[in-house]
Amino acid sequence: MSEPDYFGALENVSPVQTKATGPTGKLPLSDEILRNWSSGDLFGLTQSVGMGFDPRRVLGDQYLILSTQGGMRNPDGTPIALGYHTGHWEVGLLVQAAAEQVCQNDGVPFAAFVSDPCDGRTQGTQGMFDSLPYRNDAAMVMRRLIRSLPQRKGVIGIATCDKGLPAMMMALAGSSQLANVLVPGGVTLPPTVGEDAGKVQTIGVRYSRGEMSLEEASLEGCRACGTPGGGCQFLGTAATSQVVAEALGMTVPHAALAPSGQPIWTKLARDSAEASRQMVLRGQSLRDVLTDDAIFNAMLIHAAVGGSTNLLLHIPAIAAAAGLKRPDAAAFRKVNQMVPRFVDCLPNGPVGHPTVRLFLAGGVPEVAWHLRELGLLRADAITITGNTWNELIDQWRASDRRQVCRDRLVEADGVDPDEVIIPPAEATRRGMTSTVCFPSGNLCPEGSVIKATSIDPSVIDEDNVYRKRGPARVFTTERAAIAAIKGQTEPAIKAGDVIVLIGRGPLGCGMEETYQITSALKYLSFGKEVALITDARFSGVSTGACIGHVGPEALAGGPIAKVRDGDIIEIEVDRVSLTGRVDLVLEPGATETTVGQRLAARGPHPDLAVEAEMPADTRLWAALQQVGGGTWGGCVYDVDEIVATLEAGLKARQGQ
Repeated sequence: MSEPDYFGALENVSPVQTKATGPTGKLPLSDEILRNWSSGDLFGLTQSVGMGFDPRRVLGDQYLILSTQGGMRNPDGTPIALGYHTGHWEVGLLVQAAAEQVCQNDGVPFAAFVSDPCDGRTQGTQGMFDSLPYRNDAAMVMRRLIRSLPQRKGVIGIATCDKGLPAMMMALAGSSQLANVLVPGGVTLPPTVGEDAGKVQTIGVRYSRGEMSLEEASLEGCRACGTPGGGCQFLGTAATSQVVAEALGMTVPHAALAPSGQPIWTKLARDSAEASRQMVLRGQSLRDVLTDDAIFNAMLIHAAVGGSTNLLLHIPAIAAAAGLKRPDAAAFRKVNQMVPRFVDCLPNGPVGHPTVRLFLAGGVPEVAWHLRELGLLRADAITITGNTWNELIDQWRASDRRQVCRDRLVEADGVDPDEVIIPPAEATRRGMTSTVCFPSGNLCPEGSVIKATSIDPSVIDEDNVYRKRGPARVFTTERAAIAAIKGQTEPAIKAGDVIVLIGRGPLGCGMEETYQITSALKYLSFGKEVALITDARFSGVSTGACIGHVGPEALAGGPIAKVRDGDIIEIEVDRVSLTGRVDLVLEPGATETTVGQRLAARGPHPDLAVEAEMPADTRLWAALQQVGGGTWGGCVYDVDEIVATLEAGLKARQGQ
């Protein structure tokens, strides 16, 4: 192979130009503009026409279309360069539709991009160490971009997936004095034949355990994403974040979970651009929308649909960005006690419909209507449309759109919409339970989280309580745990074990998402007989007896750090009262008389350590969010607390 010739003759032999004819025409300036505008605002007009914009139109209202677009597509949609994931692959089409709508009303559209990673692509890799910290970084960059367009009237934020969408909501909330509107990026379709994108992530472990062939794994791994754009087909973090954005009132109605790439999806971008313009005309901003009632409605709808536990990190972060009180575990527990889940959507059952069916069944407006009927929805809360939820629900119930979408679900898939969004009384009769429970106990004195609604029903006792007692299998890395689950190390994980994964919280590795483990337990034949306890977090598609967010985390001195192989762990989760406990218990014949004596006599696990490959900027994120309230505070930066802590630390060091 020959070395490239960097200094060879240019293919184009024509001379390199050193000058060019500037734009024709003239700027529509006035005496008042020249005397009072800043030099930056004036030079911005020059830049705009330099990029080819019509000089006669440059004084129109400016709108920033901010998106998480990734990859580069040919006009026919084929890839020039891949994106990280389907969730940002097609959103450029939404940017285009929104820009065209802005131009129709003589506005001036600007577009900026802050792309995002893929939690699915980074599962089990060092890339996961950057996943949650990315959210805060992206939100800061997005806010800086918003502030860097000084004349913008509003922002149309377009995002789809696990971290880019929460970051976008935080950015819009942090600039809520503007006419900001969010456009969810929609969902990808499931394949006509084949596994969904959640199940297909377990082909490695199922093959290793002999539960599928190489041919089956190769086939399923190829065909799971039915369409090239959109978030995943299940109510994971991406889809749940879309639902929460609409529940907050940040979107036009019936926006969450639209099928990516289709006309009903691009219409959302046009409607959203117009909604931002109408907010400007009414003199309203996102600040009028994001209220304590909006946060409550978001928690309520999250519970009703059975959403991802990652939103327990993101909803408080959005509230903090908006200057509102951050909901804590007690607030989430109270909301979940009010309303049982009544949506049947992957990864929850009993059927587990894909997200596009939830959209066609009525999506967020239909769920909100049921919650209003129950007297739970704070229906006087306003949305970016200028309408209250009361007004929107009344319009929705009688709308052609509702009827057309629900009819299409019956026609295309043969599914009754009321089997996807089940009337709450019927859902309760069928035994569907509330979404999230917060167990405590001697291993998690500050609390923990379990998606109780998705524990396999066959291991639930008749009184709707999950009970588990078994020996601990302790791991300090996800790599070691998944190897044991695959049967690649001895002893392999077996039915009855309780996996205890420690040192994977913010301080240990950036609070990685451990879907590799939780998905394996869901789809292995014996997985329902295994429990997991960890200070890490889970993917929104996770199911089973998986307890995460354990606090304090192991590296912050939590008692979970002292568990050893063979210790007896006892778990109890009441799916009705939403109470639970996670305890180390003494086996018969133990020499200690109390668990406290056993734990006091032990130091941390000898292998417990900060992840050797943890990036320096993730370590900085972990330290800063710990001061701001940690996991239970949404992993955000509380600037006042951070400054006060730094000042106190400097004084203490100076006094040494």
